[in-house]
Amino acid sequence: MLDPEKLFAFIIVTGVTSIIPGVSMTFVMGQAIWRGTRSGWAALLGMQIGYGVWWVLAALGLGTLAKAYPIAFHVLALAGVGYLMWLGIKAVHHSFKAEEGHMAATEKASRHAFRDGIYVAIGNPKSLIYMVALIPPFVDPDKSIGWQIALLAIVALVIDLIVGALYIFAGRQLARILDRPDTRRWIDRGIGAVFLLIGALILADLLGSAPADLI
Repeated sequence: MLDPEKLFAFIIVTGVTSIIPGVSMTFVMGQAIWRGTRSGWAALLGMQIGYGVWWVLAALGLGTLAKAYPIAFHVLALAGVGYLMWLGIKAVHHSFKAEEGHMAATEKASRHAFRDGIYVAIGNPKSLIYMVALIPPFVDPDKSIGWQIALLAIVALVIDLIVGALYIFAGRQLARILDRPDTRRWIDRGIGAVFLLIGALILADLLGSAPADLI
């Protein structure tokens, strides 16, 4: 069982980091604006599955493995960036061909939103780096580490869902205010541009820290 003070501190740290707009929440909010509330939730739940993978990897100590095989780690990161930028291009492309009848269709939950959420989460290896850096201060090495990490993962998931719900609500409110066809086209373009910008920033950071053999 975790020390209550450490658990409280973890809740505060996780809450603050979740509220600050990052790749995850920007993506979830973008899905809510672009495709509707159900797609926003689908993307958010998909991301929790993806981050669950990183939690498992962190529990298995693969942060050390990532350091041992930096090229593979960066290739995975580059694949994630490529996918995020592809979604941005897709959103921009959609804005040029969408008409009023097409706009209504975006309100339907996209069957791809859940999948996209998983891919974006898994394609962001910084999540593993973040977890490897975040977990140790809150874990007692003299107790069962696996159970402690499982509890931290559950707490993080609950906080992420709560914060994500706020981002989805904000996204839908914004979409309702700007619900004219012409405005929707610009929303799609704006969302696409944001995805491309995030992808470009992550790419620049990755290239700056890439192993010499990869460049």
